[in-house]
Amino acid sequence: MTHEELHDVARRQPFKPFRLHLTTGETYDVRHPDLIMVGRRSAVIGIAKARGGTAYDRLFQIDLLHIVGAEDLPARSNRRNGK
Repeated sequence: MTHEELHDVARRQPFKPFRLHLTTGETYDVRHPDLIMVGRRSAVIGIAKARGGTAYDRLFQIDLLHIVGAEDLPARSNRRNGK
């Protein structure tokens, strides 16, 4: 994935949470635009512990050559207990 393609996914308005798929089989969920920084050759992904958090607790740097795709995450339901 090019940095332009990833930047477009990360900065679309309105923002939609998405999942990155890597060549290793790993996935990373990006749930807020403040938790991704896109560079020319790599991206930095922040993972927040708190649901809906915008400050990261863990940080991963990913080479863009390893990103094979991005998919939108399903919208979270506000319902409790699946009802």
